[in-house]
Amino acid sequence: MNDRTVLISGAGVAGPALAYWLRRYGFAVTVVERAPGLRPGGQAVDVRGTAREVVDRMGLTARVRAETVREQGMAYVGERGEVRARLPVHAFGGEGIVADIEIERGDLARLLYEATRDEVEYVFDDSIETLDQTGDGVRLTFARSAPRTVDLVIGADGSHSRTRALAFGPEAAYVRPLGAYLAYFSTPYRDETGWFLLHNAPGGRVVGTRPTRDGRTAAFFSFRSEALGVDRRDAAAQQRLLAERFADVGWRAADLLAAAPDAGDFYFDRYGQVRMESWSTGRVALLGDAAWCPSPLTGQGTSLALVGAYLLAGELAAARGDHTVAYRRYEELLRPHVTRGQELPGGGIGGFLPDSRAAIRMRDASMRAMTSRPLRGLATRLFFSKADGLDLPEYAATR
Repeated sequence: MNDRTVLISGAGVAGPALAYWLRRYGFAVTVVERAPGLRPGGQAVDVRGTAREVVDRMGLTARVRAETVREQGMAYVGERGEVRARLPVHAFGGEGIVADIEIERGDLARLLYEATRDEVEYVFDDSIETLDQTGDGVRLTFARSAPRTVDLVIGADGSHSRTRALAFGPEAAYVRPLGAYLAYFSTPYRDETGWFLLHNAPGGRVVGTRPTRDGRTAAFFSFRSEALGVDRRDAAAQQRLLAERFADVGWRAADLLAAAPDAGDFYFDRYGQVRMESWSTGRVALLGDAAWCPSPLTGQGTSLALVGAYLLAGELAAARGDHTVAYRRYEELLRPHVTRGQELPGGGIGGFLPDSRAAIRMRDASMRAMTSRPLRGLATRLFFSKADGLDLPEYAATR
């Protein structure tokens, strides 16, 4: 049997990217998204390494570059805003901590949606409730829609994937916490610098600001902590927690936190990585953060999702719908790339969130040294080349 109908759970980046390639190869595709519509805003994400070639093959490079966030780079600042270390975008060939292709997650998701909406069925404000695999397909029920049976199901619904829970088991078996949390949200303040600014405070805390495409400022908070009992969907409780954790932190912390309750894109979650022995079971496969979330600390999540979407769709086409062969080849090709992409930058959480003033000063000094000519090559190998080196196969389009 040739598998031709595919249901994708998740309309972020991975889902629509996969839908684009599947339609090119003649599959009938439906994308189901829990949110009532596309999610705007969100943290600026990188398109780097092999993912740039994927975007180019989609014909979207010019549109992505036109909507990038014009960041000059990243800088660490002190209590009064004085710059203590600076990492310009151009210092590492455009693929450093801040890449030369930085685009708000919502903008990238919208571009992918616009490239697919005429040929892909999108169902918003709905989610998979049950999933039953049979010899002939996957029988699905939904929170709102009528049941349906499809040939294949792909979970591209993030690190808290509902699809993964239904097909593979509880989240706790696959998500490895990294001992820290982060929050990100839009503010009404105008950006005055064009830089991603970060201010560290003792106790493993950092507050930051990033420019947005429309010239406003997005706020970023992160802190080290063991597991917290706060509900993942209770934004008010999360904001109270942030206010408590950052009550004694200076710089712009208080002003930024004051804007959190009015932010329509407030996001709060723990840092974690998804580790799985296999990304498929029967007719169900996982893609992107649902399968291998590397954590935002790596800067590789979006790029890995784009590359994974290209390979998964291409292998399904090459295998003429034989999902068993396609899933095996998808994983053989991609897993070494993902393994490299999941490597944390030097120092890991401790390097990003130093716990003492002495450790903060040491980190700042190392960042200053990193941009010097003698150390720039070493820094590139240690920090910024984790997921490069994959040669993309060519797959024949059928339409």
